[in-house]
Amino acid sequence: MSPAPAKTRRPSWSLLAVVLLAGVLLVHHGVSQADGPPQPEPGAAKLGTTTPPADPLPASTPVRVRIPEIHVNAPLTRVGRDKEGWLDAPPPRDANLAGWFTGAVTPGERGTAVIDGHVDNADGPAVFYGLGSLKKGQHIEVDRADRTTAVFEIHGIDVVDKTDFPDRRVYGSTGLPELRVITCGGSYDKRRGYTGNVVLYGLLTSVRDRS
Repeated sequence: MSPAPAKTRRPSWSLLAVVLLAGVLLVHHGVSQADGPPQPEPGAAKLGTTTPPADPLPASTPVRVRIPEIHVNAPLTRVGRDKEGWLDAPPPRDANLAGWFTGAVTPGERGTAVIDGHVDNADGPAVFYGLGSLKKGQHIEVDRADRTTAVFEIHGIDVVDKTDFPDRRVYGSTGLPELRVITCGGSYDKRRGYTGNVVLYGLLTSVRDRS
């Protein structure tokens, strides 16, 4: 898969919602490991944080994502939708690579940004294998091309069924600068692959200057 080219204009969420609510923007990748990746704790799906949001940032291309608790420190490439309309993923051969969905806002902007990556590949665990083990209150850091780091606090983790994907809940804008991090999860079927997606919900709570 080649990275999607930069777009001079992104569709508004109102336009993108037509696609999302049609149920076509899903994560459709992953190769099973014998024991399976960790899954979120019961109750982690309930959204909520008492930390106030930071002010939204201007647009800037994300270049790296870090999640210290699960030792993620990965470069970001651009991803779009595949031929079937699913949310595409980075090339599976590179286990330590995540993707930023160019059809949404950049992380830190007002709206809902989306990052995805493989849970595993043919060689073993991949970049987001440990995503389901994260907990509310932990953080995701996204380095941006403008030399800022957008820090998102996790306020919910969920496993959703691919056949009944909650588009509005996952991708819809809350009016705040939010982030979704997505990988495969749930049970594994040799014919269909992973039956669900692990979805992490993050809120921008601070910004660091890397200059």
